[in-house]
Amino acid sequence: MNVAQQPVVVGLDVGGTAINATVLDADGKFLVDRLVEVPSRVLDGPSVAVEALAEAMANVLVITGTPVETVAAVGLDTPGPASADGVISSKGSTNFSSPEWWGFDFRGALEDRLGLPVIYNNDGNAAALYAHAQHFGALAPARSSVAAIVGTGLGGGVIESGWAVKGAAGMAGELGHVYLPMHGLLEPDQPMPLCNCGLSGDAESIASLKGIENNLLPYWLKRYPDHELNEVGSRAKAARLVRSYGERGDELALRIFEQQAMALGRLFTIAANFTDPAAYFIGGGVVETGLEFRTWFLDTVRRHTQLRAEQEKAATIALVPDRDMAGARGAAIAARQTVPG
Repeated sequence: MNVAQQPVVVGLDVGGTAINATVLDADGKFLVDRLVEVPSRVLDGPSVAVEALAEAMANVLVITGTPVETVAAVGLDTPGPASADGVISSKGSTNFSSPEWWGFDFRGALEDRLGLPVIYNNDGNAAALYAHAQHFGALAPARSSVAAIVGTGLGGGVIESGWAVKGAAGMAGELGHVYLPMHGLLEPDQPMPLCNCGLSGDAESIASLKGIENNLLPYWLKRYPDHELNEVGSRAKAARLVRSYGERGDELALRIFEQQAMALGRLFTIAANFTDPAAYFIGGGVVETGLEFRTWFLDTVRRHTQLRAEQEKAATIALVPDRDMAGARGAAIAARQTVPG
């Protein structure tokens, strides 16, 4: 068997607007070092979205010069909530909101379309798995880690012995919905933050774009009545602008991101007492920024993560590498774990 005929796996990362695809070969090498995207078309319904995935796979195979017959398995990740087997929640989700998605077996439909084994993970688990594999390398099967992925919501993943922990219903690693102690995090007159899931005072209600839009920004704009973000007509648009202000050192924005970093530190403190991982990773839009802001944010998370002396020596807090590509690459790693040999 020559190199071109060695088995490969494909990773497909599905978002609300795009699919990113990658190929992982038998030697553990990714055959693309950039984003390879096509539209996800999830708003057009399940059947169209499944075809878009098939096109994404065909496209990345052409780009890498990989024969389709060498594909041994496909890794698929999507935003949650979904079951461990890739069935979209019966209540829908942010990216799969139309009723035809509710209860749809996404993994099974793609497997039928491709005629190949499809291994499913939510996008938080996939990014966590990639961060774990990259950080620990050959030691990954003997290590554990926790990852928090800050985006529109707060995703995450728990890795034990190199494998993503999925749980009985497939919802392990939903770090965004862990309750946090709010004393000392919120200002004395700051309202208890509410999450889109219906909980109050969970991690996502603070450390997410929705947390900024619904909870943090309305409060801090009242404290800074002359701030120019008060002049932005849409609160959602203003929330998306906060990160750029933070990079410029704006006082209001830094107060918001300090609260987010404190929330992540408290979340990691809970993880330290629950799973005692060897690494804590942070990913998502909050750290897809300039070096100075990114360093400040990571240092602030570290300062608010309360570890015992023994844990500080044994663990590290770091960023998810290759952030835009982490989902597809993690999905590919998960698929590779299932291929014999």
